[in-house]
Amino acid sequence: KRILVTGGTGLVGRAIEKVVADGEGQLDEEWIFVSSQDADLTSSSETKALFERHKPTHVIHLAAMVGGLFKNIRSNLDFWRTNIHINDNVLHCAHESGVQKVVSCLSTCIFPDKTTYPIDETMIHNGPPHSSNFGYSYAKRMIDVQNRGYSEQHGRRFTAVIPTNVFGPHDNFNIEDGHVLPGLIHKVYLAKQSGSALTVWGTGKPRRQFIYSLDLARLFIWVLREYDEVEPIILSVGEEDEVSIREAAEAIAEAMEFRGELVFDTTKSDGQFKKTASNAKLRRYLPEFQFTPFRKAVKETCAWFNANYANARK
Repeated sequence: KRILVTGGTGLVGRAIEKVVADGEGQLDEEWIFVSSQDADLTSSSETKALFERHKPTHVIHLAAMVGGLFKNIRSNLDFWRTNIHINDNVLHCAHESGVQKVVSCLSTCIFPDKTTYPIDETMIHNGPPHSSNFGYSYAKRMIDVQNRGYSEQHGRRFTAVIPTNVFGPHDNFNIEDGHVLPGLIHKVYLAKQSGSALTVWGTGKPRRQFIYSLDLARLFIWVLREYDEVEPIILSVGEEDEVSIREAAEAIAEAMEFRGELVFDTTKSDGQFKKTASNAKLRRYLPEFQFTPFRKAVKETCAWFNANYANARK
């Protein structure tokens, strides 16, 4: 197997690389991690050249234009166009070059805004996503549509996973454009340096299921090897492990030994209040899988950020 990982230097790609290096790889597998430095995946010719160069038998497709709530609100059209181009190029080149299996990465934000909870894999197309990130959400939904098309017309084994909020080492810790957890880690670091209060955007009440990138990496490898459905699978901790943004901020403050005050800026948007996902399908396949406890994973991520501050803050 020659496994090409697009977006290989991002949060999840680095986690897969570490898990493979730490002994999860198999002797018949060659892992190739590529980034935007290797090819512009919005270009069909560059994507084709990448596939011709590496001749993968399997693909884990992680590459995407991503960002936090406020970047999405500003740039919905850019998120739609960029991701549609990337996904179409990768999937079509995989098909044309005879790749045996593709596992793409979706997101729980693709689910309908108006829905019942917990959400599960059957509900993806039941209504429009939240208006704050409709561009990104619809582009990701189209991967599922395309996977079905390649399966029905060409018998391809293209599937997708739907992780909940991922965090860990090598995340994007940019305060303006990153996701909530890495943004908070960076904010706590700066508040601690300046001796000021920690300002959390929003009310702190929205709830999220967070999955540690190294846990997600192990699950990605299992999906690549063992999961044979075209329908996506949610990769998440259980509903009982959902935490509020306030609880997440408190866990980070504890891990970073921050003693200052927490202030909630309620003039800032909360985004979706919750998007509770069911991991029942995953548990049917892997009833014994052990997730890293949230506070332990937060502590490890904060330690990595502190040790790599010069590069991590960019």
